[in-house]
Amino acid sequence: VQLVESGGDLVQPGGSLRLSCAASGFTFRYYVMSWYRQAPGKERELVASIDSAGSSTNYADSVKGRFTISRDNAKNTVYLQMNSLKPEDTAVYYCKADRGLGANWIYWGQGTQVTVSS
Repeated sequence: VQLVESGGDLVQPGGSLRLSCAASGFTFRYYVMSWYRQAPGKERELVASIDSAGSSTNYADSVKGRFTISRDNAKNTVYLQMNSLKPEDTAVYYCKADRGLGANWIYWGQGTQVTVSS
């Protein structure tokens, strides 16, 4: 099982980034996919999630209207489009897969760094 995030970078406030998470080793289309983030000294928090079919999404209040989660089940990939980035969005962003059957069916990626700074 692998989840490989990419797309993190240094960007100026107001800028945009698109994160990708490529999955392998499990049946991607059965899993709820989520993006989490963890800033230095803070707990990991949920940013956005999307159901297995891509028909339902959920966002943290802090990113609503700025971030969009999507998935391509044919490519086994989930995306996070981040617009109007703010310095407080700076964090390591993690991809999570959850089959909803317990801890043995939850997988995490290694994370990608997003830094928003002028």
